[in-house]
Amino acid sequence: MTLDELGRQCSGCTACALSVRRRNVVFGEGNPRSPLVLVGEGPGDTEDATGRPFVGRAGQLLDKALLTNGLSREHVYICNTLKCRAADWTSGKPVNRAPLPEEVSACRQWLVPQLEFIKPKVILCVGAPSAKNLINKNFQITKERGKYFPCEFAKCCIATLHPAYILRNQSASNDGGYSLLVGDIAKAWGAATRLAEQKREPGASKAEACATEPDPNVQKALL
Repeated sequence: MTLDELGRQCSGCTACALSVRRRNVVFGEGNPRSPLVLVGEGPGDTEDATGRPFVGRAGQLLDKALLTNGLSREHVYICNTLKCRAADWTSGKPVNRAPLPEEVSACRQWLVPQLEFIKPKVILCVGAPSAKNLINKNFQITKERGKYFPCEFAKCCIATLHPAYILRNQSASNDGGYSLLVGDIAKAWGAATRLAEQKREPGASKAEACATEPDPNVQKALL
């Protein structure tokens, strides 16, 4: 099986109730050969309508942060832990909500092989829910953001603030954490490209392989 074949299988998934109201499965997009994968929580309304990850306002901010680092979607792979939109329909109109544990569990049948196909060097968890799924169920984004962690599906994981959170907290005098997002992308890309270019020393741990300063070229892009 290939990654494309997995995506086609995922498009017909009925493993949880989210499949009933979805318009599109949002499997992922970008460069499947990239050393860096960005993993968010799940699709919103725009993503559900288009079948593409991170294309609403939050996605536009993510694209901006990538561009600040001299990157685009062609350099990385982007997906979510959830492939269908989680929404509350009690008011008659869908309102985004946090996914239920059983929904997250059902979607791991797609996320796990997706990451195994790509084999990234580094995973950047975008937001706390993704970090709780892939790093630690008790992950605290405000305390542990930007740190390297061992990861089952990559050499290491790093977590950053979700662009939607940043948009909610931005003001005329506060960037809402946008500069932290830019810096975390730089750190993740630097570690990923460095790991892709070098052979790990025998006996070096995953955390040790990641625990160095970001790539100078990426740092330069931030100036």
